[in-house]
Amino acid sequence: MFNFLPRLSPKTLLISAFGLLVLNVANAQMDHTSHMPAMSPAKPGACIGTGLECANAATPFLTDDGKLLLAWTGGGVVSVAQSSDLGKSFSTPVMVATHGKSLDAGSDARPQLAVTQNGKVFLAYAFFKDANWNAQINTVRSEDGGKTFSTPQALVNDGASQRFPSVVSRPDGSIFIGWVDKRLVAAAKNSGQQRLGGSIAYSFSRDDGKTFEVEKIANESSCECCRIGTALDPQGGVGIVYRAIFPGGIRDHATQVITASSTGQIRRVSNDAWKTDACPHHGPTIAISSSGKMHVAWFTQGSNRAGVFYANSSNRGETYSKPQRIGGQDTNVSRPYLLAIGQSVWLVWKEFDGQKTSVFLKQSGDDGMTWSKPALLSSTAGYSDHPLLINDGSKVYLSWLTREDGYQLIPLNSK
Repeated sequence: MFNFLPRLSPKTLLISAFGLLVLNVANAQMDHTSHMPAMSPAKPGACIGTGLECANAATPFLTDDGKLLLAWTGGGVVSVAQSSDLGKSFSTPVMVATHGKSLDAGSDARPQLAVTQNGKVFLAYAFFKDANWNAQINTVRSEDGGKTFSTPQALVNDGASQRFPSVVSRPDGSIFIGWVDKRLVAAAKNSGQQRLGGSIAYSFSRDDGKTFEVEKIANESSCECCRIGTALDPQGGVGIVYRAIFPGGIRDHATQVITASSTGQIRRVSNDAWKTDACPHHGPTIAISSSGKMHVAWFTQGSNRAGVFYANSSNRGETYSKPQRIGGQDTNVSRPYLLAIGQSVWLVWKEFDGQKTSVFLKQSGDDGMTWSKPALLSSTAGYSDHPLLINDGSKVYLSWLTREDGYQLIPLNSK
């Protein structure tokens, strides 16, 4: 089923690995306490420079002509480079934005990259406006395939905080962007009230990211420090998954299918019963197959279940299957990521054994009914980014950035 290639050779510009990381728990917003597994390796050590060798997070995008675009954050700079040989070599990086220590480069933050139907490159990122973790999302565009970029501009005109943008380009040529928004929290504070977390907001652009429609709130109560998962829905909408805040301070996951005319109903994925006022910095992932089946994976430390889990829904989120544990119950599992092509579903995640971090894969050819046994893809003894999955319409690739081995784009199938 799989045609796994050996790990790529270390690149010449790499530096030695600094520390170990699987669950990079950044300082929580609002002085929250982070609730994570006890065995959490240290954050990456200092690396001087803005190049890929010092990057902490890299986001890939494969264009229709086979070109790989890669956006990353390192040294307080957002950079983009291109590759015509699937990541073996890159063009001279373009520095898109410079924010220094104020750049939002936490464990769940990364630049978001998309290419529209017109071939325009769109990128979104966030930076902190103050010492209270209030952030602003900026967007930039490229009219020449990523060679040059426009001056960064704010996504929305709002004085509150916006973080963790999630971007997807749609078949109709529009761009969807969702993010964690804190305007309702700010309004409550100004009224002398207290409001937990943030909200899930979104907007659409019909002109390749030049302008966006007035933003809307999809859910008024969400975690404020976890990324949002997004996936295209075959019926024309966008499926999102995020850590919601349910009554009683329960931080469990929810999905919605958003269209141009509707925010969709809020559907609870599972009753994990994680009652906490913490910032996990560990967002979920979603993929939607050609049948419309929604596949989700997430991390929780709830009283009903703890660990990383997978479930799916055949009725657009009204009900979900019984959660299945990813990895062993006693293993340090993190950072799941899903991709669907047709009714073939791919799931990767990280495991830390106390010495090295490894990426594993399971694949389903029948829309999540059955799965292959876990297969080891790659390992590293140093810092590593989240494992991501991308495809060119038929071939699937693991995108993984490590401090020790550099950037890797590993083919996972031979179709």
